[in-house]
This record gives sequence, C-alpha cells and structure tokens, in this order.
Amino acid sequence: MIPVFEPIISEDEIAMVVDALRKGEVSGTFGKYIDDFESEFAAYVGCKFGVAVNSGTSALHLAVAALDLERGDEILVSASTNIATALAALHNGVIPVPVDSEPETWNLDLDLIEGLITPKTKAIIPVHLYGHPVDMDRLMEIANKHNLIVIEDCAESHGATVRGRMTGSFGQMACFSFYANKVITTGEGGMITTNDEDYAERLRLLRNLAFINPRFRHELAGFNFRMPGFVAALGLAQFRKIQKIVDEKRRVAHSYNEKLKNIPGLQLPPEKDWAKNVYWMYGIVVKPEFGISRDKLTEALNERGIQTRTFFCPMNQQPVLEKMEGFRKTPCPVADSLWETGLYLPSAWNLSEENVSFIADAIREAPGWEG
Repeated sequence: MIPVFEPIISEDEIAMVVDALRKGEVSGTFGKYIDDFESEFAAYVGCKFGVAVNSGTSALHLAVAALDLERGDEILVSASTNIATALAALHNGVIPVPVDSEPETWNLDLDLIEGLITPKTKAIIPVHLYGHPVDMDRLMEIANKHNLIVIEDCAESHGATVRGRMTGSFGQMACFSFYANKVITTGEGGMITTNDEDYAERLRLLRNLAFINPRFRHELAGFNFRMPGFVAALGLAQFRKIQKIVDEKRRVAHSYNEKLKNIPGLQLPPEKDWAKNVYWMYGIVVKPEFGISRDKLTEALNERGIQTRTFFCPMNQQPVLEKMEGFRKTPCPVADSLWETGLYLPSAWNLSEENVSFIADAIREAPGWEG
C-alpha cells in the first residue's frame, strides 16, 4: 500500500531528541530546545514571537482564547477545513460561521465575507487549504475595514507565500500544526506566531495554566497546552530541513501535474501567479466528465494498493456545530461539492517518480474512465 503520507524521521532528529532527553528537557516549562524552536520558526515565518504548544488544535484554541471574546460572538471560518478550526470557536463559547469555498483554490471565497459580517462578528480564521494560500492582502483589507481580528490557520501551509510573503505573518496571530502528516512534524505539536508582544505574553500565560505570583493563585482559567522540550528538539531538527521538504513536495506535485494533465474531468490543484503552493496534500476534484465518481475512483485506487483521503466535510454540515445555539448554517454549495468530489493522493515528500507514475497510470486505467 502506498500511504497518503508517512512521517520521515532520520538520524538527525533522533540525535537531537536524545540530546534533549540527556539534558533533562522533558517538560514544557523550560529548555533551550523550546526557545530555539520558537525563535527560529517565528523568524522563518517573519514574526517576532513564536509560542510552541502541544498540538495545532491547541494552537487554534489558545489563539481564540487570547481574544477574550464574549459568549455568542461570531468568528468567520473557512467552510472546507478540518473540524479543529471550528472547534477553536466552539470550545471558547464563540459561534463559528462557515464561509463557502471558491471553486479554483478551494479556499474561502473572499467575495462572500462582507455579506456574512454582523455586529457579533469579531474575527476571521482563514485556512490555507492543502498548502495553497488565501489572498491575504485582500483578506486583510476586508478585515481592517470591519475591525476584525485575523487568525491564520497555517496547519497546512508551512513555507507557502503570498506575493513573496510567508503565510503566518499577515494576521494578528497564526496557528501551525506539526502533526505526523504535516510539512514538518513533531508527532503532535503546534505553534502560534505573532508580531504582537501583548498577544505573545497572553498566549504564554494561558498555555501554562495561567500561573502568576504567588504561583498557585490563578486569576485566569488557563490550559496545559505546553510542548515538551524533547518534542521541540524533534521539531527543530525537522524545521532545519524545511526548505528541502518544501522543494520535494513541490517536485512531487509538479510530477503529478505533468502526468495527470489533460485528463477530462480531473481538476488539479492550482498555483495562482501571486502564490507559492506547498502542496501539503495533492488534492484533485473528480467531475462528471471523468466518467466515474470520486468514490468509484477511490475504490479502484485502493484495489491497486493506493491510499487516498476525501476532502473535508464542510462546517455547515457538521452535526456538532448545528447543535450550537445561534449557529448560522450558511449555504456552502462549493464546499458541499468538494466534500462529495474531492480526494487527495499519496503526498509524502520522498514519493518516488516511479510511484507517481504508477498512481497516474492507475487513475487512467480506472474501470469506467472515459479518457
């Protein structure tokens, strides 16, 4: 079976983790590796501060908590995304409002944002889906016009750029994931980047149970979202290879592009002329012209030993969100369609050209394809 993704851990990572363990950097309250990982990653993104946490989900949760919003306030979120994005709002007593996708990049449709803003709207969380960035220049213009806080969800976009500027450097805060299948990994883990010192201080306070002086007296309800030191060591070792990883992911994507081009009914992932796509996952959309459905193609590929995953179930269809008091089930026909027709192919950064060719051939040879 060719997996959708598998983490690649080398002796460099192992050596750095062992070094951290030998130095006693086990907890998430101290250690050189945490400091180095935060500072080096933040500088790479183009921000002054990095705050390491134990998952990308925790990063989103913590970023929303730092806003100190009122219960019932609203945050606009990309409709097509992992549920973690919306849960960051839900777990903070805030209502996520899905914004439908646009059909080319599959990111949230910027033309829809202003029509969804109400007096309760306080923030927006755009997701750079599958590694292609949102047009953050335009989004920030809209957000600034309406006094909205922007939290970028960069879980899938490490190294992606908008007109040469890194994702994660536009909003007031940005959240990265280092889950096992992300561009770089710590197994679990995440990071918040920001240029705002007040946010950075609040994030660090809240991630560590909001300890103040005296130590065991608490004025705020904090969280235990710390990243252990030896996990930061793994992240630092991975991070120092990030350019190689991004280059290899783009190689894999360009190879897919070449081998899958001109197949009727297959929509391949784009790269707008102002964007650098890091192709976290190589996604395709299977349209009627292909001749068989997405699900039939998935079955055919699985029979050939090729693992795939569907696109995300959109936020407007999530039962857990529909139960929320005040939830607005906004119409999201594009995101609905992506859920029914999208899948992503094996996307490990060390995927060989031979395997890319094998996968492309399997798509062309799928029973019922009308090519």
